[in-house]
Parts: sequence; structure tokens; C-alpha cells
Amino acid sequence: MSPEAHSAPRSLAEALRARDDASLAALLRSRPDLITPVPTDLTQLATRAGTRASVLRALERLDRFALQTAEALAVAPDPASYAVLLGLMAGDAGDSTVAGALPRALATLREQALVWGGDDRLRLVRTARELLAPSPQHPSPTGLGPTVQEATAGMSPGRIQEIVTAAGLPSTHDSVSAVTALSALFSHRKKMAKLLAGAPEAAREVLSRLVWGPPYGQVTADPAAHLRWLLDRGLLLPTAPGTVVLPREVALHLREGRAHRVPEPLPPAVAPAATHSPQVVDATAAGQAYTALATVEELLKDWDEGGPAVLRAGGLSVRDLKRTAVALDVSEPVAAFWTELAYAAGLIASDGEADERYAATPAYDDWLEQPPAERWARLAQAWLAATRTPGLVGGRDAKDRTLAALGPGLDRSAAPEIRHRVLSLLAGLPRGGAPDPESVLARLRWERPLRGARRDGDDDLRTRLARWTLSEAELLGVTGRGALAAHGRALLGAPAAAEAAPAEPGPAEPAGPGDKLPVHHHRAPDRLLPLPAAEQAAAGAAAARLLAPLLPEPLDHVLLQADLTAVAPGPLRRPLADVLGVLADVESKGGATVYRFTPASVRRALDAGRTAADLHAFLTEHSRTPVPQPLAYLIDDVARRHGHLRVGAASAYVRCDDDALLSEILADKRAAALRLRRLAPTVLATQSDPAALLEGLRAMGYAPAAESAEGDVLITRAHAHRSPPRTAPEPVPDGPPPPDATLLTAAIRAIRAGDLAATAPRKPVGEPLTGGEPPRTSAADTLATMQAAVLTGDSVWIGYVNADGAASQRVIAPVRVEGGFVTAYDHTADEVRTYPLHRITGVAELADD
Repeated sequence: MSPEAHSAPRSLAEALRARDDASLAALLRSRPDLITPVPTDLTQLATRAGTRASVLRALERLDRFALQTAEALAVAPDPASYAVLLGLMAGDAGDSTVAGALPRALATLREQALVWGGDDRLRLVRTARELLAPSPQHPSPTGLGPTVQEATAGMSPGRIQEIVTAAGLPSTHDSVSAVTALSALFSHRKKMAKLLAGAPEAAREVLSRLVWGPPYGQVTADPAAHLRWLLDRGLLLPTAPGTVVLPREVALHLREGRAHRVPEPLPPAVAPAATHSPQVVDATAAGQAYTALATVEELLKDWDEGGPAVLRAGGLSVRDLKRTAVALDVSEPVAAFWTELAYAAGLIASDGEADERYAATPAYDDWLEQPPAERWARLAQAWLAATRTPGLVGGRDAKDRTLAALGPGLDRSAAPEIRHRVLSLLAGLPRGGAPDPESVLARLRWERPLRGARRDGDDDLRTRLARWTLSEAELLGVTGRGALAAHGRALLGAPAAAEAAPAEPGPAEPAGPGDKLPVHHHRAPDRLLPLPAAEQAAAGAAAARLLAPLLPEPLDHVLLQADLTAVAPGPLRRPLADVLGVLADVESKGGATVYRFTPASVRRALDAGRTAADLHAFLTEHSRTPVPQPLAYLIDDVARRHGHLRVGAASAYVRCDDDALLSEILADKRAAALRLRRLAPTVLATQSDPAALLEGLRAMGYAPAAESAEGDVLITRAHAHRSPPRTAPEPVPDGPPPPDATLLTAAIRAIRAGDLAATAPRKPVGEPLTGGEPPRTSAADTLATMQAAVLTGDSVWIGYVNADGAASQRVIAPVRVEGGFVTAYDHTADEVRTYPLHRITGVAELADD
């Protein structure tokens, strides 16, 4: 036997044991579920890597060509050589592109511990083979059926001999040799070509319909002559009454050796469909970023005194979402996006009161004080990391319930990764390049294909998530005219445009069985994962720095016009915008905001404590045009009548020095609902409360003012309603997060040490050891062995039970034994520890070698 055969791994655990630390780190980084919790040794790591859930997750994260390679290995002999695998992927005629890409795909499968063994004995992990191999219940994506051996497993020996004879082979003495001979015939290209040359034309037509799958067909009890010809020679084999299958060997001959109809070794290119000037892209995106800030502020201002009620099941009602859409002047899906964005950023939450309502959080007030670029960066980072998916609002959940904005059921764990991946593909284009959305979707499908339809709607959901990402990025100002802006690129932590372009895998020389294949330096092409938390702040700050010069400077003036309107030619500074928002109503928005002054808006400012003189001074200070006379008259006229009537609590009363005015109110039919009666010439009383009386008189066209019990005018200001301090909703992760370098280093050290404890050769001490169980020795033997190890400095193997009753085995180097404790360097934990001797179940010396 050759030395290579002696060194060939006999199991996945042995293959992992032969890896270096860099290769193990690559495995744990690509499959983080294997490190949660940290395995005790490499045998446990291999066992965990072969579990169904872990293998399924790993297969779902393969790119299309790596998955096609795994599917080909699932229909290849076990084990298979590299040459056999190359034949299945490239066919008899060969394909240089496939041959060049196959080493990378195989390296990915090896790195992720889905394939192990040398080039002469490639083995697919058993669980992966079970998931990918063809069966009647789960057809293979290759479209291949069972082998001749599998299809004839329940067939009678006599029938097998009849098939062998009809195929032109000599009869044998047993079924095993007969099946082997039939398989060899079907796998021999020249002999199969000669056999099929004599097939009826209709028979060849049947084979052509089954060759690419599905390989199963229906036949009657009395099949036609051309079907009988195929059945007699085993080119179709019965699997159940009335059902036949095309054997795998026959299909591969008809396919010219290819396992896949269309191998896809290279990812589809994402080319720009349009190219714009980078300056235009950045300016467009910056304008939309400012609109995003204004929209979120408008939403929160609308909810400042208490937002809509929280549904009993959580979320906004359909009516409240429509009302919000009208207030923001957007469609309902877009209103749902802005609402969810503010929620993801921690700016709105439920107030938790008995009459539960949505309200701004205290964090909103802090957010308002930040510079505009930093406020945008916070929104954009919240959007990138959020698993809540606004596009699902209005759809139905698994129980056919409507999904509400801000309600439960909107989390999709794949959303952050897809957002990052879509934007990363845009970052790989030249600056100013806007891609065709369909090319982006095609690239994503290649990078993360879904096998079958195991999870209903997942494929459609991933496509919709990508489409929503493109539209939401434009709304938020991450992109402009479809191209990624400079601040959007910085938000991803992406390098400069020249460095960001992906290196597409190209054709390479085909690798042979003797070539060395990499096992840990391969990565799926162009994959940019979400940034670690430590780097997100730096990326956000960089994006804010790039965006800040592009945002318009707030103005400190407006243009007053004679038609009782004011035009703000740009964004206004916050104090000016706040006062003007009380004094006037917004009539139209856009590049320039138009405010309209009305008697009601002026009275609103007077109710907030402003005087007519204050309003005149304010407008004079902040208007670049003279204050129009109609506006001055409006303010003076409303102020003259404001507070002439006084409303207080009787239940409520009205008093006025002008008794003729009170008589006029009593005579007005509209006052009947207020049920007023005269108490004195200058006082009217009612059973209504003061608030209702105020509203009633204002509806009749008067301008009453409320007064306190002392007779002073009450100034009514809108009180901002805030929820208690709330944290932003936590994203729902798609499995455990990728481990950082520190955790990887510690985990690999622990796994190596545990593997040393499990596999180190031991001298027999005490009771015989069986099955790798920890040693068991008496207390006297344990103490004596420990004391001897202290003198010699040797390491020993111990069995240990901790305070929780969990048993483990460790390799330690005793330093001191005293007081019923042993102090030793623990190779498993890579630190000095102290162990009570009574918890050590046994000890064994390590063998000299």
C-alpha cells in the first residue's frame, strides 16, 4: 500500500484534524453555527458539521456552481475521483470554462466541510448526499434517476438475466454480476451507441423526453412495441406498477456525460444600463436624502401630541396608515416605509399607556439636535441593519392575517444581507453606473440559489427584497438615478471605485487529479457581508462627511407675498420653521415650500402666547420682502377680536364687557347646542365644559380666549407627547453571527486542546479504558500520579466532573498538589487552573510518543 493511502483521511474528523488553523478558521467563519457552542474536540466538530440542519444551511449558502458541483458528486460513485467529477461537470467533450472554475467550487465545498478526501477519493458528506441524491420523493436538480443497481434492487433474478441477454450480454450465474455487467454496458460509450443504433425511432423519442428529467414515466400493462424494446433491454426499468425510470447510466450516455444541462461556472455580469456623471448622482442622492430627513420630521411632528392608537394585535390600523400617507402626501407603501424606518431608528415607539398610542421617543429630540448629515447616517444605518420589511405591509401572514405597519410578523432575517449585497453589487460598478435591475436579480440568484421549493415563497421573497432594496435606497438617498452615491459607498465601508470592481472568476487551466486544490483561501465572488458593529460607526461618520457639503444650507428668511402666502426658497432653520409652522399652514411642498396665513393659523399663534406686536416683528425680521398690507391687517384684525370673549369654568361661562355681543350670541341659532343662559348682563353660563365651549364659539366665528380661575388669560401651547425611553427594535438574526477574530482564535485553541485530550495516547492505568472514555482510578492512584507528574513535569490525562455534574476530559500539566487541590496548566483551556482532587474521576499518563 502506498504512503498516500496510509495518509488518506478515513473520516471527516481525520480530514479536519489535518487542517491548519487558517483552514479551520475559514470553516468556522463560513459556518458559524458550528461554533455555537464551541465543540469540545474535532470529532464533535465533524459530527456537528454532518447534522442535517447544519448541512442544509451550508448548502443554501452556496453559489450556483458550487451547488451544481455538490449535486454532481451526489450522483457520482462514492468515493469519486476528480477526473470523474470533471467529466460529470464538463461532459465528454470538455469545457475549458467549467474546468477552470471547478477547482474553486471544489475548494469551497472542502472549506465548508461538505466534501473531504483527496483528489482520488472525493467524498460528499453523507447528509449532503442524502439531501441531493435523486429519489422518487425528492428528484435531483440534475434530473437524473437511480442507478441500474438501485433500480433493480427488488427485481427477480430471472428477469435480470432476461434483460442482460436481450441487451446482448452473456448470462451470468448471479444477479450481482449481471447488474454489474449491465451497468458497465450502459457506461461504455461505444457499446451503448451500437445498442441504441438499433432502437426504433419512437423509442429514441421516448428517451429524449426523459433524458433531462424528470426521469420517470407511465406505461400501461400492455406497452407499445417501442416501449417493450426499451423495457426488454433495461433502458427503462420498472419502479412501481405502471411506472418506469430511465437509469442514471443511460441518461449520462445520452447527455454525453454531463450531470447538468447548463453548467453555470461564472456569475452573470452586472453591467451598467445607464451611466451618469458622478456629480449628478451625488447631488440627486443628496437632494433625496434631505427630503428623507424632512419627511421623517414631518411624520414625527404630525405625531408630536400623540400619534395613532396601537391595535390590540400591534401595529397601525389601515385607516391610520392612510391618514399618515395623506399627511405626508405619499402612497401608502411609501408611508409604511417611512414609518418603519423611524421605528427601526428608535425615533418612535408605543407609549405604554392604558390607551396605548404611538409617540416620538426621547431619542427623537436628541436626533433633531444633530447635524443633518449625521441624522441621515443614523437613518441609513438603521435601514441597512433592520430585519423589518416594510414591503410586506398589507400582505398576509401564514394565518391569513393582514400584516400591519409597526406590527408583528414583518421581520425577515435575510433582509440585511440582501440589502448589503445589492448595494455591494452597485458599488462594484464604475462611479455613476446604474444597473439593469434584472441583471442584479440574476446575479443574486446565482450567488444564492434556492433548492426546490422547500420553504414556500422564499424565492419570491428574496426577489422582492432585492427590488425593495433598489427602490428604498433611492427614496433614502443612498442612490441617485439608480447609481450608488459616494456617501452610499462610504456607508458600506466599500473602497474606492477602482478597488471595488469585482474580480470575476475567469477561465483557467483545468486541474488534474494530482493538482493541489486550495482548501481555505476561496471566497464566494464579490461577497461583502454587513460590517461588524465596531466598523459601522466609522462608516456612518465617513458617509456623513461626504454628504454634509452636498446638503443645502438652512435659510433664515422667507418671501412674503400679497396673497397671504410666504415662500420658503429652501430649507429653513429650525426656530424659523417651528414658528412659521404655528403661524401658517403648509400649502405645498417641494423645492420651495409655500405657507398660507389664515385667521385660524394666526389665532393659533396668538393662543400659543404670541402678541400681534410679536408677530409683526417676527415677519419683519425674517422676510426679504416688505410685510404685505393684507397680512398686517389680518394679524391686527384677529388680534383685536382675540380674547374679547373670556371662557372659564362654571361648568363653563362666557364673560364680555360688551353685553350687546353676548345678546348676539344668545340670538344665534348655532348657539342652541351650547345651551347658554345669561347670569348677568356681561356673563353667560352653560353646562358644557370649557373646551367644548371654546370650540363651539370658534366654530361660530368668534375668537374667545380661555382664562384661569384668577381671571388671567391661559396660554395654550401644544405639549409634545413622548414615550418613555425605548431602544430600537433588535434585528432578528439569520442564525448565529459570524465570529470575530478573537473568538475564532480562542475557539480553535480550545478545539485543538480538547482534541489532544481525546486523542493523545495514554498509558494504561487503573481500570481498562474502552471507547475513549475518561480514565477511572482510585483516589490513592490519582494522588500518586499527580504528585509524580509534578516532579517529572509531564502532562496527564484526567476525567473531571464540575459542580454542575458535567463530565469532561482534559490534558493538564500539574504544578502543585496540596490541600486536596491540584494546580495545573490546562492545555484544553490554555490557562492555569485549580481542580479539587475529589472531582477528578481518574488519571492516566500520556504515552511517551
